Amino acid sequence: MMNREGMLNHVAAAAAKTAIWLAAIRKWLLIGIAMLFLGLFILVPLLAVFSEALKKGLQLYFAALTEPDAVSAIKLTLLTAAIAVPINTVFGVIAAWGIAKFQFKGKNILTTLIDIPFAVSPVIAGLVFVLLFGSQGIWGPILEEHNIKIIFSVPGIVLATIFVTFPFVVRELIPIMQDQGTEEEQAAISLGASGWQAFFRVTLPNIKWGLLYGVILCNARAMGEFGAVSVVSGHIRGMTNTVPLHVEILYNEYNFTAAFAVASLLALLALVTLVIKSMVEWKSQKH
Repeated sequence: MMNREGMLNHVAAAAAKTAIWLAAIRKWLLIGIAMLFLGLFILVPLLAVFSEALKKGLQLYFAALTEPDAVSAIKLTLLTAAIAVPINTVFGVIAAWGIAKFQFKGKNILTTLIDIPFAVSPVIAGLVFVLLFGSQGIWGPILEEHNIKIIFSVPGIVLATIFVTFPFVVRELIPIMQDQGTEEEQAAISLGASGWQAFFRVTLPNIKWGLLYGVILCNARAMGEFGAVSVVSGHIRGMTNTVPLHVEILYNEYNFTAAFAVASLLALLALVTLVIKSMVEWKSQKH
């Protein structure tokens, strides 16, 4: 009887060890497949961008970044992000606060409308702005009468960028605010704090890491947006070309070294964004 129990225990121990080994093999196999996929579709293209950009030396690399059209594209990209990101940050905080903290009619409709830029192609969004503000558009004649130009100018680029990037902040904040509830704000108000005081001293500190995370993603998308901006910009060199559009023009002209040099700026932006994003996530989890 004892021998039989010993044999059963031995078989059970062997089966447990086999199961552990199989689980470990599956885990490392999945990790290996994921790393292989990342290497082929992310790391290799990034290395190709930098290798092509530096292929003919640092002198040509910096020359491509400092020539007038490239400098103009960089300035316009930074200007567009500097306008679009703060606007979307303010809108995202207000919209998330209203959706997460209050109950009102049309709440589901508002949430659905916020997701429209995720569902609509950026090119379609750009065409919508052309139909609205173009010379043959709905409001085009009125704008021309007042000498206001939106399409094929900086205002159109900013509007298109705001449209494609405004869900990032609000979508990051809504689940955070919903998880936190309203108890802390109600306690602050019951102690005599005003609505603004409750927001700045209670709500904002609780969402600061999520807010920063949303702003980072919004900024990265604003600087890298191509589709909607391409439609409304007119591709005017030195005037309405952002960095992605300038890269396209250089590549179509077979100026590959300059194209990859300028593209490396966007690649560096992506890498910096990932580093900051990881730091924010670590800080958020620690908090």
